Amino acid sequence: MPRTLSASDMVTPGSLGPPPTEPTDGEQAGQPLLDGAPSSASLDTLIQHLVPTTDYYPEKAYIFTFLLSSRLFIEPRELLARVCHLCIEQQQLDQPVLDKARVRKFGPKLLQLLAEWTETFPRDFQEESTIGHLKDVMGRIAPCDEAYRTTMHQLLQALHQKLAAQGQGPEGLLGADKPISYRTKPPASIHRELLGVCSDPYTLAQQLTHVELERLRHIGPEEFVQAFVNKDPLASTKPCFSDKTNNLEAYVKWFNRLCYLVATEICMPAKKKQRAQVVEFFIDVARECFNIGNFNSLMAIISGMNMSPVSRLKKTWAKVKTAKFFILEHQMDPTGNFCNYRTALRGAAHRSLTAHSSREKIVIPFFSLLIKDIYFLNEGCANRLPNGHVNFEKFLELAKQVGEFITWKQVECPFEQDPSITHYLHTAPIFSEDGLYLASYESESPENQTEKERWKSLRSSILGKT
Repeated sequence: MPRTLSASDMVTPGSLGPPPTEPTDGEQAGQPLLDGAPSSASLDTLIQHLVPTTDYYPEKAYIFTFLLSSRLFIEPRELLARVCHLCIEQQQLDQPVLDKARVRKFGPKLLQLLAEWTETFPRDFQEESTIGHLKDVMGRIAPCDEAYRTTMHQLLQALHQKLAAQGQGPEGLLGADKPISYRTKPPASIHRELLGVCSDPYTLAQQLTHVELERLRHIGPEEFVQAFVNKDPLASTKPCFSDKTNNLEAYVKWFNRLCYLVATEICMPAKKKQRAQVVEFFIDVARECFNIGNFNSLMAIISGMNMSPVSRLKKTWAKVKTAKFFILEHQMDPTGNFCNYRTALRGAAHRSLTAHSSREKIVIPFFSLLIKDIYFLNEGCANRLPNGHVNFEKFLELAKQVGEFITWKQVECPFEQDPSITHYLHTAPIFSEDGLYLASYESESPENQTEKERWKSLRSSILGKT
C-alpha cells in the first residue's frame, strides 16, 4: 500500500547583507538576509526596498522573494499601484518639466523591474487596471527617450502571449479524469490496452516525461503560496486568490490518474501471465523514469502497483521478477522523511546544474512531497512576528524551494511527442477504487471472509447481482 508522507525537513536560510535604507517606524532590521534585505520589517519598508531609484536596483533574489510572498499581505494589483506611485513621487514624474538626465538613469531600472515581474508572475497582470498602471508610469518617462515606449510595447506583447498560453492550461487534457465504475470487462476487440499502444518501456517513460513537463509548465510560482494561504489578520481586504491554484490542482489530479491507470492496466487482463507481463512492463517504465529524473511518474507507478487491488494478486506477483521493483520501492521509501528519494533528487539536481544535454537537465520532483514540504514550512513559521513585522526570513526559504522548482519546470523536453501515446495516457478509461477491487476479485478470487463480503457487496451494487 502507498505509505503516508512524514514531516518535511526544514532548511536553514543563508546569510544576508545590510539594508540600503534605514528601518522606518522604529522597527529593527535584525540580521540581514540578502544584500539590503532585512530579516523582518514592516510591509511599507519591504515595498520601498522593491522600488528602484537612479542609483539603486533590488537584487533579483529579493524581487522574486517579495513578489512571491507579498500576495499574503497585499493584492498584486494594489502592490503595483503603490510601486508606481512611489516611482512617480520619488522621481518627480508628475512635474510639468522632467529632469531628463535623471529619468534616463531611472528609466532602464524601472523597465527591468517590470520585465522581471511580468515574466515571472504574468497572472498578476490579468486585470485591465494593472495594465493601466504600467502604461501610466511608462507614459510619463517615454518623452525622455522613445526607446522606452518601444521596450514597453515589446514587454506588453510578451505579457499578452504568456497570458494567452496560460489560458490554454492543462485542465482540459485530463479527458476521462473521473474514474468509471467497473461493470463488465469489455471485449478484447473493443478495449485498447496500453501495451497495444506502446510496448517499449523506454518510449513510455519518455512520453510520461513529456506529459509531466507540459503540465509543470503551466504552474505559476504564486500557486504554491496561494494553495495554503489564510487571510492575513492585519489585511483590510479579503483574499483574492482562493481559486487561483487550478494548474497545481490539475497536476495533482494527473498524478492520481496515473496511479489508477497503472492499476487498471494491471487488473484488466483475464490471464495472470498477461497481468504479470503488464506488471513487469511498468517496473521497467518506472526504472527508466528514475534514470531520466522523472520522480513524479516513478512514484505514481509505484503507488499504482501498491494499491490493494493490485498487491493482493498473489498468483500474478508470483510470476513477476520483483527484484527491480523492490529496488525502486527502496528509492522511494518514506522512511526517514524520504531520505533515499531526497538523496536521489539532490543527485539529479546536481546533474542538471552540470548538464551537457537537455536530457541531463530533467528534474521532475515527487510533487506531493514538494507540496508537503512547502506546507510544513508555511505552518512551522509565522508570516508576521509579534510586533507585526513581516517575517521575511521565512519567505526567503519559501522562495528558495519554489525557485528551484521553477528552474526545473522550464527545461525543454528533449523527447519528441507521440500523440497516440499521450492521448491514451490522458483519455483511457480508468476504474474507480470499487471498480479496481471488482476487477481484482474477478481475476483472482477472494481469499478470506472480508474479501468475499466485499466482493458480494460490489457485485450487488455495481453489477446488480447477488
